[in-house]
Amino acid sequence: MATENLARVRLGACRSACILRVMPVTPIVIDSLDDPRLEPYRDVRDKDLRGRDRLFMAESELVIRRLLRTPQRLHSLLLSPGKFERLRDDIEASGLDAPVYLADVDQISEIAGFHIHRGALAAGYRPKPQEITLDAAIGHLRDTTPCTLLIAEGLTNVDNMGGLFRNAAAFGVDGVVLDPTCCDPLYRKSIRVSAGHTLSIPWAVSRDWPADLRQLREQWSMSVIGAESVDIAQPLWDVPIGKRVALLFGSEADGLSQQAIDACDHLAEIPMATGVPSLNVATSAAVFLYERQRRNAVT
Repeated sequence: MATENLARVRLGACRSACILRVMPVTPIVIDSLDDPRLEPYRDVRDKDLRGRDRLFMAESELVIRRLLRTPQRLHSLLLSPGKFERLRDDIEASGLDAPVYLADVDQISEIAGFHIHRGALAAGYRPKPQEITLDAAIGHLRDTTPCTLLIAEGLTNVDNMGGLFRNAAAFGVDGVVLDPTCCDPLYRKSIRVSAGHTLSIPWAVSRDWPADLRQLREQWSMSVIGAESVDIAQPLWDVPIGKRVALLFGSEADGLSQQAIDACDHLAEIPMATGVPSLNVATSAAVFLYERQRRNAVT
């Protein structure tokens, strides 16, 4: 009898926990396009150009599912009825404590000022500057082995930024470091191109470039490999890739700065056919990461 009672207690506790985790969500139906609560979603493209105060904008069902894994980052959701039904289980399971606004697709288009959202928009809170320093964002990787970092200098194309993060996720990169001139990884299109992985991979913005590169090399014991086509660069397959490696990429137009080159342990290039100077930076990163993965599989 005691065993039976204990089993009932455990079952009851389990059911209570499930009830706590899955809370019904009642969306707020929008009946006026002038509703002030919709301000973060108004004229999205204009805000993309001017910047948002403390918030970032994300779109698509896939990206919102990733955001719901860290619901404390969400300011609100703006969904069509169809998208709400598709996302309802994830929203309720996340324990989201933020408003969910409901409007039809045409209303959302009129509010947002563009039509590619497919009825799924989210506003999230940006990290504070002190939360994305090298130590704050990826300091937990200082003594982790194996460890792979992707580093970008002067990356200003939002598609390439998104592609870089998607590659990072595909090949198991532990963190991303950006120099101060890089574009915003939380720009709406960067998030979409990354398939939401700018929201899942830890990233930092350097405050002291290139001193932070030297810190990674000298204090974190990372081997820094720069991707650059110069006379002293070796073919990628001839460059040693250790268990703690930082792969550094520059912009397609300018490549790596001399300061960044000087902070590298090795320079590697992907040998190209005659007349083709380089690959897209996101594609180059994928090739470098594949080579790292291939060698790890062999060893």
